[in-house]
Amino acid sequence: MIPLKLAVIGAGHLGRIHARLLRDQDDVSLVAVADPDPAARRSVMDELQVATVDHHDELLGHIDAAMVAAPTVHHAAIARDLLRRGIHVFIEKPFTTTVADADDLLRIAEDRRLIVQVGHVERYNPAFVAATPLLQEVRHVEGVRANGYTCRSTDVGVVLDLMIHDIDLVLSLVDSPVVQVQATGAVVLGPHEDMAEARITFANGCVANLSASRLSLTSERRMRFFSRDAYVAVDFGQKTARAIRPSARLIHGVHLDQMTREQRDELKTRLFVDYLPASELPVSNGNAIADEQRDFLGSVRTGRPPRVTGQDARRALVVAAKIQAEIASFRRHRIDRPTELRKAG
Repeated sequence: MIPLKLAVIGAGHLGRIHARLLRDQDDVSLVAVADPDPAARRSVMDELQVATVDHHDELLGHIDAAMVAAPTVHHAAIARDLLRRGIHVFIEKPFTTTVADADDLLRIAEDRRLIVQVGHVERYNPAFVAATPLLQEVRHVEGVRANGYTCRSTDVGVVLDLMIHDIDLVLSLVDSPVVQVQATGAVVLGPHEDMAEARITFANGCVANLSASRLSLTSERRMRFFSRDAYVAVDFGQKTARAIRPSARLIHGVHLDQMTREQRDELKTRLFVDYLPASELPVSNGNAIADEQRDFLGSVRTGRPPRVTGQDARRALVVAAKIQAEIASFRRHRIDRPTELRKAG
């Protein structure tokens, strides 16, 4: 097999992870890592022993595909340059900062029949993969995603930095239009929101309540799903999944009004054994970033769509933009309200 010639654009935290994994693959030739920062380039050369360049322009015409892991504000410009030169692109989440930029990139990719994959890596998380077969007809979702302040991704707010993961996961499961978005948020370190709460309502009645913070004392990445057949709790950080499914005994009917006191006592003690048995789902010991890379490389070689397409990422971006607009409206109301009260007085 002829190795694909790849480059990584951006030598930050995720760019280095991508470069390290690509360097060790037999069917890939990692041509270079591009970054404008001389110190970052020297660090990559010392750590990974790969070539570096200061601008992606130097790679045009020399690569088949690229992994874009630059700051989000540069995603659209870099990907546009690459796509126009016939280069397949993997873009770290979020896709772009605006829906208009996403539409432009998708149009170019479609015209040139190029692959665009976006790094919504939680789709490849082994715990979510294990839970997915039970997530049919999801009716309610609760998600919490919180980190301590890392000083990374400060060019965007917490909605595009963290919540976008859970927005994508919900949209991948709920095949119904979004009919309402409600949200609040707060700016602490600025200039973008550092905490956000959102409620997304779908036409089929499903509701997703999502919370995100990058100013948390503890790190959390977990979601709870209430589906047609099961309740499933997924811990993305610990890579665990737990399910509760109704037993045949419960499905056939439990009539509390016909139970003796002893039978009720037994029900209380045996509820999660005989009626709603709980179980740990088997989760593989996989590497989600390596899996999404393999998906991208397979798509480049065969032309098949990746698991997370550019269109998928665009849909998540549309919902994220609505959440951001709601947060902006909430903040304006909170700021303007004292002025209104003073005028009234």
